[in-house]
This record gives sequence, C-alpha cells and structure tokens, in this order.
Amino acid sequence: MFNAQQQSRIIEMAWEDRTPFEAIEQLYGLNYSQLVVFMSQNIASGSFKVWRKRHAGRKTKHLKLRDPAIMRSHCKTQYKQR
Repeated sequence: MFNAQQQSRIIEMAWEDRTPFEAIEQLYGLNYSQLVVFMSQNIASGSFKVWRKRHAGRKTKHLKLRDPAIMRSHCKTQYKQR
C-alpha cells in the first residue's frame, strides 16, 4: 500500500510529539486505529509498546485535546540549519 519512503515518514510522524494523528490521516488516509495496526506491523514489538505508552493520552497528538495556542507541528529548533 505504501512505499518504503512513505512508511518511513508515517512512522516518523507517529513518533513526533507535536504532529497530530489527524495530520497523518489527512496525508496518508490512516485513522488512529489504522495507524495503531500499521505501527504494530512496521516497527519492532518493543518499540511498539514504547510508542503506545508514550502517546497514550498525549494532548499534543490529538487536535481536539490540543491547546489552541499551539500553532506549530514541530519543535521550533527541529528544522534549523547547522
């Protein structure tokens, strides 16, 4: 369904703290439950357990729970040139 580059980007976005699940759904068509299945199939089981624990209830990952003052989807230093 997804090529290797798309799979890598989905996994990266799923791990990012400020990228909402809705952004992944909009870009790749995976809703939250589909993303959970995708992640369980595409990362190691230990990594999957860590990912689920890390993002359980995280307000920045769900637009409806997110503080409206958060306007960016990444850390302000994430894409700085070195």
